[in-house]
Amino acid sequence: MDLKEELLRIIDQLNLTYESEEAWHGQSVVEILRDVSWQMANEKITPNSHSIAELVYHMTSWRIFCVKKLQNDKTFDITKDKDWKTFPIFDEFEWETLQMELSLSQEELISELENRQEDEFLDEIVPGRAYDYYTMLHGIIQHDLYHCGQISILKKVMIYKGFDKKIKHDEDDLFGNDFDDLGRY
Repeated sequence: MDLKEELLRIIDQLNLTYESEEAWHGQSVVEILRDVSWQMANEKITPNSHSIAELVYHMTSWRIFCVKKLQNDKTFDITKDKDWKTFPIFDEFEWETLQMELSLSQEELISELENRQEDEFLDEIVPGRAYDYYTMLHGIIQHDLYHCGQISILKKVMIYKGFDKKIKHDEDDLFGNDFDDLGRY
């Protein structure tokens, strides 16, 4: 058995979730964000909902948390200001910056994992937490998928409401074939 067989599977899942065009669950994070304009990223569909930009910031924050913990940073934690951010001024530059930071967090996370020589650390407890690295890494995959789904729905609602006329869609297929198959379940 390879010394880092499980770790390689986790890296594969992180990459599938983040950027693959062949992910089993559907569109990856990169695919979902591909045609989101900065105006769409800033829009909230209800006053008490998060914008796509806020979700991307939040996803990045938790990826940074994982990187810091993998670097054995015992003091780093997610505080309210690191977890969610509102943007009093938001423009194209801010949107590009958010996407770049998300991409960098993916690269850093994968790099930290690739530098590990064996799976043994996966059973160790994350500094300052009550769970191990295995749970944390699977958790960040689940976290990305959860928020990816939210972003997908927000994007579809905005397109349906005509928020961004630049994105072309077929009215009959706006919500994809998944909704046509719901009666089967």
